Amino acid sequence: MKKEIIGELVGIVGEDWVVADLSQMQSYLYDETELKIRPKACEDCVVVKPATAEEVSEIVKAANRHLVPIVPRGGGTGLCGAAIPTVPSIVLSLERLNKIVEFDSKNLMITVEAGVTLEGLLEEMKKHDKLFFPVHPGDEGAQIGGMVVENAGGVRAVKHGIMRNHVRGLEVVLATGELVNLGGKMIKNNMGYDLLQMMIGSEGTLGIVTKVTLKLYAKNPNIGTLLVSFNAAREAADVVAKILEQGITPLAIEYMDRESALVSAEHIGLAYPATQGSVDLMFILDEASLDDLYAKCERIVEMCEEFGAVDSLIAETTQDQRTLLEIRSNVYTAYKENIADALDIAVPPASVPDLLDDIRAIAKKYNT
Repeated sequence: MKKEIIGELVGIVGEDWVVADLSQMQSYLYDETELKIRPKACEDCVVVKPATAEEVSEIVKAANRHLVPIVPRGGGTGLCGAAIPTVPSIVLSLERLNKIVEFDSKNLMITVEAGVTLEGLLEEMKKHDKLFFPVHPGDEGAQIGGMVVENAGGVRAVKHGIMRNHVRGLEVVLATGELVNLGGKMIKNNMGYDLLQMMIGSEGTLGIVTKVTLKLYAKNPNIGTLLVSFNAAREAADVVAKILEQGITPLAIEYMDRESALVSAEHIGLAYPATQGSVDLMFILDEASLDDLYAKCERIVEMCEEFGAVDSLIAETTQDQRTLLEIRSNVYTAYKENIADALDIAVPPASVPDLLDDIRAIAKKYNT
């Protein structure tokens, strides 16, 4: 990277927050993408770590003057190489924009800088026991700004949707270096173009998010995890539509084939509790009372049995719930060394049974 560019960046953020030595910037050139499918990073880069939106603005203006691309970087938890610079670039890390700006209990909102991690947000929420933020894509090292521009989801999307459904306001530095505020705390605002929604999911192509206002929700105090086993994937997939049709909306619904669950459990040294059947559905429910929680579990089990369920169990303790969640969340890690490619597949909910049939047919055809 040219010395004059590095010099300008030092003038903006200070010498301590510019990394030009390749040996010190390696961790900023890659994300969590599996090595076999990861793009090769360009090493002719410089890493800059601003602490304010104003510094971000000045960096963008400097990049424009020198015609150097910027790669905004959050927590680096992505699995598809989006944060990897493939040409000479300024890697703009948002890690120092890590302040909780405001907790607004009256409006049920929280405003944070873009570099606050999901873990940091959840720690802050522990101070406010009756409220919670629902989106959890899995890796708590993810930064909130990154979750916004990737429109992150997670298993709780069944009940609460994805990131787009919870962002109320954004502070963004545009490609010109201009600093703009989009949205805010108003619930009903139907004026003009919805630029806020356009920024969500834009993956850093329209601007750099520096501050986020999120909607919070009342937390149900009773959470339970129900594991239901089936002999066939089709049976498990078909029952989900029936459950939702009956007005039961779990916090999360997860499908696991038994082989993957056992491999993951062995990988992290835990025992998988289900022994019957070959596939499982994991339901996470949150209710206002224990009676409501158990009643919902009973109704789900009854419907599952109508579709061929062979066993069910409720993880009643926090530790049992954590065990199931850890096994589910480590499936990718357990298989990571053997992965040839990684894809996110999205189909309408009613098409999931057909998708599973097609995946099994492909696996059988190629003996995988």
